[in-house]
Amino acid sequence: MQQEIRFATFNVCNLSQPGAKLYDNLAPLTEAGYQAKVAWTAQQLDQLDADVIGLQEIFSLAALRDVLARSRRYRNATLAGFEPPPDPVTGAARLTPEVALITRLPLAGPAQAYIMFPDGVALPDGSRDADRFARAPLHAQVVLPNEKIVDVIVIHLKSKRPDYINQDNADSNDAPMLHAQANLRSLIRRGTEAVALRALLSAMDQQQRRARVVLGDFNDTVDAVTTTIVMGAGGVCEPGEELHGQLFDCRHLQSGREQRGDGGYTITHEGRHATIDHVLVSEEFHPGSRHQLGEVVNVSYLNGHLQPQQPDASDHGQVLVRLRIF
Repeated sequence: MQQEIRFATFNVCNLSQPGAKLYDNLAPLTEAGYQAKVAWTAQQLDQLDADVIGLQEIFSLAALRDVLARSRRYRNATLAGFEPPPDPVTGAARLTPEVALITRLPLAGPAQAYIMFPDGVALPDGSRDADRFARAPLHAQVVLPNEKIVDVIVIHLKSKRPDYINQDNADSNDAPMLHAQANLRSLIRRGTEAVALRALLSAMDQQQRRARVVLGDFNDTVDAVTTTIVMGAGGVCEPGEELHGQLFDCRHLQSGREQRGDGGYTITHEGRHATIDHVLVSEEFHPGSRHQLGEVVNVSYLNGHLQPQQPDASDHGQVLVRLRIF
């Protein structure tokens, strides 16, 4: 019996408790602002109406619980998330944006956060937090209605925001070079995180072969080098196993894609649109795989709130994917 399952990714944009100081250039939420943010986010979740949703920029799990309580469709959903680890040098508590997952389907066990890079992956010497993800990926084992298990990994790779170091002076005569170097540091971190994520996914493949969904804010387009690293093409394989271990963009796999022109995008910047939030699936949802157990029916984008930008809304559109399980 065929059944449809819906997956979504949603960067909620700085969900935190009122009064929390997140960044120097961002005023804390007032109580009224917090209530408006919670209400909008809950409404957007209800509009998505997905069975499994990966979320990014969660500064407070308590705030996310308030969102779920305000929603109509997710009051009884399972929430998987974690509090950020303390600073590795000072031991002080950190207020950092993390990922989370909510699901109306059961989990086979507790979700796992991958805070540290796998062995053999590290940022250059002298980098901040050289041995760990800036936002740890979250891995949950979701039980489908047919009792098969699908691995769901929620991610948030490093943004393109320039990564200045403490002694950088953006107002100096060297500002263009400092800006270029700061951009390079961001790219190196995002690339290193992509390699670390690919290493984790390859290790999962070696341990057990089963369907996987990797979703989240990749902070780059689907054809960018960092995204293709995560997707894993180019490995050596046995004949007939050319698709094994790879991930595929749902937008390219969806049924009837030749006729579609849905204007999908998840961010706007200086008048231009781009899609940097993605849902990737393993070969079990690829029509060319002999291990296929389902298909991508449709990919849609909730981005009406981006133009014009609403004060309580996220600065990202959401991606909703409908999968049909055979």
